[in-house]
Amino acid sequence: VQLQASGGGLVQAGGSLRLSCAASGRTLNSYVMGWFRQAPGEEREFVAAISWSGGSTYAANSVKGRFTISRDNVKSTVYLQMNSLKPEDTAVYYCAAGWLVNSAWKRTAYWGQGTQVTVSS
Repeated sequence: VQLQASGGGLVQAGGSLRLSCAASGRTLNSYVMGWFRQAPGEEREFVAAISWSGGSTYAANSVKGRFTISRDNVKSTVYLQMNSLKPEDTAVYYCAAGWLVNSAWKRTAYWGQGTQVTVSS
């Protein structure tokens, strides 16, 4: 499976971006899909996840109410709509396919290559 993330860029604080992650190679219907981010000098952190059906979503407290994750299994694509962006959202964003246990990200099967998001103040 290859995961191709796109949609990053430079945006002013308060602006919006939509990230996409397109999968190829096999169906992702059996995987939870997630987004992670890594800022310079920081560890990679969980941002949001969505169940295989799209019926359940999970988000880090830092992005709740601002970011929305969704997926289109027909297109094998997962999205991250990011609104009200803040400078502290600046990071490389990675998509991933994996599994949750007790609503927490447990294991990653595949990583995407990352897309840079920069939010200016």
